[in-house]
Amino acid sequence: MSNIPLSPQRLWDSLMDMAKIGATPAGGNSRQALTGADAEGRRLFMEWGRALGLTPIIDQAGSIGLLRPGRDPSRKPVAVGSHLDTVPTGGRFDGVYGVLAGLEILRALHEAGAETEAPILVINWTNEEGARFYPPMGASEVSMGLRPLPDLLATQERAGPETFADALAATGFAGEANPAIFRDIAAYFETHIEQGPILEREGAEVGIVSHALGVMTFAVTVEGRDGHVGSPMEGRADALVAAAALVLAAERIALAHAGLGSVNRLALFPDTRGTIPSRVNLGASLRGQTQEGLDAMLAEFRAEADLVALSRGVTITITQDWGYPMVPFDPVLKGRLEVAADRRGIVRRTLATPIGHDAIHVGRVLPAAMLFIPCHGGLSHNEAESITPRWAEAGLMVLADAVLETAGLVRAP
Repeated sequence: MSNIPLSPQRLWDSLMDMAKIGATPAGGNSRQALTGADAEGRRLFMEWGRALGLTPIIDQAGSIGLLRPGRDPSRKPVAVGSHLDTVPTGGRFDGVYGVLAGLEILRALHEAGAETEAPILVINWTNEEGARFYPPMGASEVSMGLRPLPDLLATQERAGPETFADALAATGFAGEANPAIFRDIAAYFETHIEQGPILEREGAEVGIVSHALGVMTFAVTVEGRDGHVGSPMEGRADALVAAAALVLAAERIALAHAGLGSVNRLALFPDTRGTIPSRVNLGASLRGQTQEGLDAMLAEFRAEADLVALSRGVTITITQDWGYPMVPFDPVLKGRLEVAADRRGIVRRTLATPIGHDAIHVGRVLPAAMLFIPCHGGLSHNEAESITPRWAEAGLMVLADAVLETAGLVRAP
């Protein structure tokens, strides 16, 4: 157990200070990636780092690192991270809690004049949310060598003409460091609000994340034949009716496999009151507890699409556009989080994450672990998102103990 002067109040105050940037009238935040508000939040983060004598590292994808040197220069850093960007109607804690909890560890070490054997690196990853530039978690994916940097830089914003590279230049965050600099680490920890109701419901103060569910997202196009809505029901090739069958199929297949299935985007053509839709575009996702389960869910969805197409006289095309496999988190790092919680008498629970986080891409390549704290009602990606100071403190203490054990705390007077 560390005895450095961690300050839960200082962490909470920093969360509230960051929440002033991009604040929404309903009490949430809008700091979409590489907007003016995001840039302002990034500058505040860097200012806090400079107050500790640290020079920010900015890579070519815009991710920011604060590196506190260790006593042994031959050791790779122990990294802590998450993201400062939000969805358009986001809350005050999603992502930002993990970044600022890492910052609080650096502040406490600085205040104590303490050293660690290995350096400690706190990372703010660019565009975790993917709300403006899809897909999400793009910068960590590039940093881990799982996606080419030019592909990310060429990504166009979803509701405008600007590219990722344009936005980096406009906000001044087109850094010079190779993104691989953040791959040259020994271990990675990420702390996050759960974005689900399990911890609060069961009275647990922290959750140790066992693994990430595999995710596959895809675009579905249903093509039928338009016609007048007054035409006979027999012989129609109604693309919307066929699409509705697929929506229900995604739910049914997910329930059968104890997985998750969602259809969250839909567009009709022609979109007129008097015409039977001839084309429907869907955005859908499937999430499986195991890779085998995810593969089976997709196979069943494709088979269902074939049956619907045949019975409804339509053509259905399914194109995978993003995803990642099931990712187990490192058992040694998970064990350190568990021991830290038990030593402090903090109630813990083990659970999986069905939601994407930067730790998932890191965990595909390097030892990584995730820690959750509860959020009220499991509500996230919502302006009403909230946590208690006690939950924030519990996560900070467990995270700090595990990080400092991994980095090798030398002296804490």
